[in-house]
Amino acid sequence: MDFNVKKLASDAGVFFSRAMQFTEEKLGQAEKTELDAHFENLMARADCTKNWTEKILRQTEVLLQPNLSARVEEFLYEKLDRKVPSRVTNGELLAQYMTEAANDFGPGTPYGKTLIKVGETQRRLGAAERDFIQSASINFLTPLRNFLEGDWRTITKERRTLQNCRLDLDACKARLKKAKAAEAKAALWSDEVEKAEHELRLTQTEFDRQAEVTRLLLEGISSTHVNHLRCLHEFVESQTNYYAQCYQYMLDLQKQLGRFSGTFVGNAESTSPPAAAASPPAAAAATLPAVPTIPVVPTIVGVPSAVAEGVLNPNEVKPPASGTRKARVLYDYEAADSTELALLADEMITVYSLPGMDPDWLIGERGNQKGKVPVTYLELLS
Repeated sequence: MDFNVKKLASDAGVFFSRAMQFTEEKLGQAEKTELDAHFENLMARADCTKNWTEKILRQTEVLLQPNLSARVEEFLYEKLDRKVPSRVTNGELLAQYMTEAANDFGPGTPYGKTLIKVGETQRRLGAAERDFIQSASINFLTPLRNFLEGDWRTITKERRTLQNCRLDLDACKARLKKAKAAEAKAALWSDEVEKAEHELRLTQTEFDRQAEVTRLLLEGISSTHVNHLRCLHEFVESQTNYYAQCYQYMLDLQKQLGRFSGTFVGNAESTSPPAAAASPPAAAAATLPAVPTIPVVPTIVGVPSAVAEGVLNPNEVKPPASGTRKARVLYDYEAADSTELALLADEMITVYSLPGMDPDWLIGERGNQKGKVPVTYLELLS
């Protein structure tokens, strides 16, 4: 019991001494041991790393999961060391609704068939999103979180210990200074000077040891940057693969819908463009020039009916004597079947229309090759 009381009294005395020293430093009434410039730079760099890591971590979490309630739920599961339940992505939920709607409208109707196809693509997009989120969480978020909850807490603890050692050192220096001042007045204080010098040597040794420990931890921030750089590369690779998958899924969907454009569009006078002629990425589509009217080739015996039925033999189509135009290809296009012409961005081709053709398609010619091409992939030239 007496030992515990003495220990509490000693701790209280140390705390009071540190508090007095800290207060006097703030008031400018006591000297303060300054750390060297290199050490100060290390601490500033560590603080900068911690602050930006927190911001990047939080914003990446928002990017991967915009729903605040879902993020809070995942945080609670993580703190309780429980597995986060699987959550349906927005794309998968949309796919479910489209499939159910197709069943109600009739899976054999043009609208129902399209809903099923689009819904299947949305399901694949949702699954790709789930894989991306999981990969980004493991390879990017987890290392950042481990730094903040592990290494940074250790650094903070050692820096706090170093601060206490410095306060003890400066307090000892102040006591030694007072003892020497008193010694000049009376020889009876010589014992106090010796005691103060002994305490100063002990606190100086402890301060130097703690400064070295803290310095090594702060210098380890360079290794942290290297590790986070590697994780950042993995995050970019995951994101690239995710968007590449999404792009490929949408191209596949576009081709599937393009094969049935004649079925899905009620008639050529409809103002709604077919799914096959869907614009390329929105940013690019916004800059597309208005598509001028293409002169229609006079009726060719046998051709209009074939075009209207969606069957086109390029070898049977002959270019008109007039009414053709030059066009520049805006985007690569892969032919869905033998009736279409594959396109390469920036190449020049000759285009014209035939009676009864879908208004969103033209006949394109490149040398001896010819076939149907989507209008939205072209820039018609005067």
